[in-house]
Amino acid sequence: MQAIVQQYLATWNATGDERAELLAAHWSPEATYTDPLAEVAGHEGIAAVVDGVHAQFPGFVFTQVGEVDAHHRRARFRWGLGPEGAEPLVIGFDVLVLDASGRIQDVHGFLDKVPA
Repeated sequence: MQAIVQQYLATWNATGDERAELLAAHWSPEATYTDPLAEVAGHEGIAAVVDGVHAQFPGFVFTQVGEVDAHHRRARFRWGLGPEGAEPLVIGFDVLVLDASGRIQDVHGFLDKVPA
């Protein structure tokens, strides 16, 4: 599960063709993403949410915070968003659900710390 979490975070950090390749390789075509600010489905919907985060926080990167906890095709982990090498300004908690082939099927996101 550590590898899939790394690919998930790489998707959030990527742009353009690189992001499209990560989505195709590691996400189900029917994947859903839900957090307090968004509810989307499919690669295009997910890419649009990622683009929105990149626009709101230009130059920031997603990093893993702590260990991955996993069972039964599910993984939960904390992530941070901030300037590279700095303390994250945003911290969240996501649960990934994988499909039978090991691709990301559903994401349930929670925001623990957000800037005012």
